[in-house]
This record gives sequence, structure tokens and C-alpha cells, in this order.
Amino acid sequence: MGEGAIDSGAFQAFEKAGWEERAGTYGDFVGLITSRLVEPLLDAANVASGTRVLDVATGPGYAAAAAADRGAEVVAVDVAQEMVALARRLHPGLDVREGSAEQLPFAEESFDAVVGNFLVPHLAQPEAAASELARVIRPSGRLALTTWDVPARSGFPGIFLDASTEAGAQAPPDLPAGPPLFRFAEESEFAALLRGAGLDDVDVETVEFTHRVQSSDELWDGLLSGSVRVKPLLVGQAPELAARIRLAFDARLQRLRREGAFALPVGVKLASGRRP
Repeated sequence: MGEGAIDSGAFQAFEKAGWEERAGTYGDFVGLITSRLVEPLLDAANVASGTRVLDVATGPGYAAAAAADRGAEVVAVDVAQEMVALARRLHPGLDVREGSAEQLPFAEESFDAVVGNFLVPHLAQPEAAASELARVIRPSGRLALTTWDVPARSGFPGIFLDASTEAGAQAPPDLPAGPPLFRFAEESEFAALLRGAGLDDVDVETVEFTHRVQSSDELWDGLLSGSVRVKPLLVGQAPELAARIRLAFDARLQRLRREGAFALPVGVKLASGRRP
């Protein structure tokens, strides 16, 4: 996925439909991992009491709720109506609205900080989106974004992609082409994205931790119920190829067995910058 010409409209529609479908199950597994980046993300954006914050691609509202707990004034947006509804249910009183990173419904210089936890891998036009995020930040305000590190440094979601490659899988023909999933795992690329949006004092850091899982099925089912871009690579295959992917996945996971469970390494890139 990520090869060939990108039809932005088709990719955005694919992403939106996928998150509408997975709103109810994202938090069962994937959200347990992504939510661990919330505090570092907010720290990088200097979110504190009185900060006016925009959380883009809020999902279940993890970052928005944590920012509110810090005393910040928070607005959250998500492209998926079901995610908006879920965040409102989980966090009553939180200001959650439908909206996309490419076309934010806010005036210029509306926020002291903008954050997007794992927004980047789901953008059809990351440069245009970064400029739009920067547009709504006040002078001296900050933007902070996260994305996955490359599979060699992050077992999640790398173990699934490596297993697919080992089995010889190709992206299903009906899957819309998207941007390279790990483009911004390269620190220079991530920094250039923020600088290209006009930000200064850009910093990119690596956040690493281990997430323990009890079984192969827990990890496999967790990704299928909480991902949009990776799931079709695993299940949109002929039965024989799908079986080979699962065998390769199980074999790779066994190498991570530690004390009766599996120690899954997770690597994330966190980029932040300041609007002059």
C-alpha cells in the first residue's frame, strides 16, 4: 500500500468508512497502545491549564480528555461520525465535532496548541494538512504529532506487515492507494513536514515501550478490529495466502515470548514545532 498514484478523494473516503466501522472496537486493543502516547504528545505541545487546544483525529477522545484534565480549554474533531459520538459518550461535556485535518472549521490563530495522535499515517495529503493545522495555531503556539516507527524498530504494527511480506502478499486491487505508511518514521522527513508548514524550533524524538499480550489471537484480532490501513493486507487475500500470512505472523510472535506472554516492542516518532 502506498504505491502508485494517490486518489485523495478515494483514500479519504476509505479512511472515513473504516473508522466509522471500527469506532466501537478500536479501544479494545489498538487504543491501549496509542493512548500511551497522549501524555508525551501533550507535553510536546506545552499543554497546561488555560491552554486552548485542538485535538485532531481525536478518536475516542483520549488526548482531548487528558488535556481537559490538565485544565486546558479543549476542542476535538474527528472525520468519523461514529468516533465523534463515541468520544461524546465517553467524555460528557467535551466539545467534540466532526471535521477533517485537511479543512478545519476554525479561524486562523484560534488555538494555543494543536495535537494529532497518529493522525499522520491517515493523511492523503500530509503537507496540505500540516499547513492547515499550522494555520489555526496562534503565534508562539505549538503543534505536536505522532506516527509509527519503521517495522524494524516497532513490532506493532510491523509484525503484521513483515508477515505479509514474507508470505508474498500484495495489496488487494480494490484497496485505494495511500501514501507510504512509514514515510515520516524518517526523522528528517517528519521535521521537514513541520518546517514546510512554517514552524520553527522543530524537534523529533523517539518514544519506545513494550506492550504485553497474552496470546497470538489477542494481537491478531486486536489489529483487525482496530486498524484501517493494515487490515485489508491481512484479510483481503486468497485463503491459502491468508493462511501463510498467519503462519508467518505466529512464527514471528513466538520470538517475542517472555515469561508466559509476548513482549511486543512499540516505537513511535513524536514531532513538534512552534509557530513563529
